Amino acid sequence: MNPFLVFFIVAGYFMILLAIAWFTGRKATTDTFFIANRKSPWYLVAFAMIGATISGVTFISVPGEVGNSAFSYLQFVMGNVVGYWLVAGFLLPVYYRMNLISIYSFLGERLGKYSHKTGSFFFILSKLIGAAFRLYLAAGVLQIAFFDAFNIPFYVTVIVSIALIWVYTFKGGIKTIVWTDSLQTLFIVGAVVLTIIIISRSMGWDFGTMTREIGASPLSDIFTWDWRSGNNFFKQFFSGIFITLVIVGMDQDSMQKNLTCKSLREARKNMLVFSIAFIVTVFLFLCLGALLYLYAGNLQLQLPAHSDDVYPWLAFNKLGMAVGIAFLIGVIAAAYSSADSALTSLTTTLSIDFLKAEQLTEERRVKVKTRSHLAFSILLILVILAFRAVNDQSVVVAVFTVAGYTYGPILGLFLFGLLTKRKINDRWVPLIAVAAPALSYLISANSEKWLGGYTFGFEILILNGLLMISGLYIISKK
Repeated sequence: MNPFLVFFIVAGYFMILLAIAWFTGRKATTDTFFIANRKSPWYLVAFAMIGATISGVTFISVPGEVGNSAFSYLQFVMGNVVGYWLVAGFLLPVYYRMNLISIYSFLGERLGKYSHKTGSFFFILSKLIGAAFRLYLAAGVLQIAFFDAFNIPFYVTVIVSIALIWVYTFKGGIKTIVWTDSLQTLFIVGAVVLTIIIISRSMGWDFGTMTREIGASPLSDIFTWDWRSGNNFFKQFFSGIFITLVIVGMDQDSMQKNLTCKSLREARKNMLVFSIAFIVTVFLFLCLGALLYLYAGNLQLQLPAHSDDVYPWLAFNKLGMAVGIAFLIGVIAAAYSSADSALTSLTTTLSIDFLKAEQLTEERRVKVKTRSHLAFSILLILVILAFRAVNDQSVVVAVFTVAGYTYGPILGLFLFGLLTKRKINDRWVPLIAVAAPALSYLISANSEKWLGGYTFGFEILILNGLLMISGLYIISKK
């Protein structure tokens, strides 16, 4: 793709985001930044959450993974939907009743200050690594599509990318994010729909023929019942429930948008509508993946060996200019819709949980928020450049995987706090929070030998959370 065309597309895209930031950031206060003055329309939040949930990794990986595991990912998403309903039914009422800005304040009030800090710390660690990893992939796409043509080094790409996020989020914060993520959701879904239409037309299929071809293909198989498989239905379904509970219901990034709704009733409507929209969106991604492989098979194309490269390769080389542009905008929108809200939530967590900004005057709160926002922008740059310096995809993925283990202590802390009335010796919580994921990793690494061939998938989070709860029970009393 012509690098000048890429430049004008990306520049136009960010000009729109900056215009939204200017509009939403007028007369903004720190309450605007943290909770959007609790005035966000619920339907806008629901639409925005689709874009924030679908990261650049998902945008690229889910269609490609269809070639390896068909539609089995849908088993996991079914669990996600149940998880969203549980969040709406049990967690949102707690957060609204306590009038929280940071959800980790619940841990402080229920369990103690060490639990509060531990939950916040593990969220910051997980979100920082996760956001950096996703932006690393997006920056790589921009590097290849534009910056390499002018011999601009990768670190400049990264600095420019983070600087743009900082510019359009530093004033309006979460209020701006709700609006920009809604726009980015539109770009993501639009890219997928356009690609599906182009492929169908090139194959000479109408809508009915397309659905029949996808349904008749083994690529559309959903369920796996072998208990030893990582794609077993029950593993995937229950993992989907628990992962949603922790990375949505116990995650400041996701909950911060929900807490901007006017009332609990509207926040619940947002979550329920979003859950349906989300499964429909993922189904579109899976259908796209099936079409990509059917298209390649029909033309006898030699696809890239790595499944993550299938959609980008076909979009840029075989499906025409329109799909190439749509893919570029879609992958950037997916990456930035998750990264911008991550930066805002990281800023909120540090400001509220560690620097006690809610107890300060508005003038001092602005200073704390601004410095925290800048600090995390710099940290994101440094972590992304560290990924680049390692220059080993397996190592980068391993780091990202390890970050997933850090959600286990958060799950354990919240469930223990919500489901029991026991008091704990709070000082021991940080030690248990380190031991639980370490022991989970040890069990997972040896599960085939110790558990008769059983391999862990996403359900490792459940084990991690149970170990955390067990440790908390040991240091607790009635």
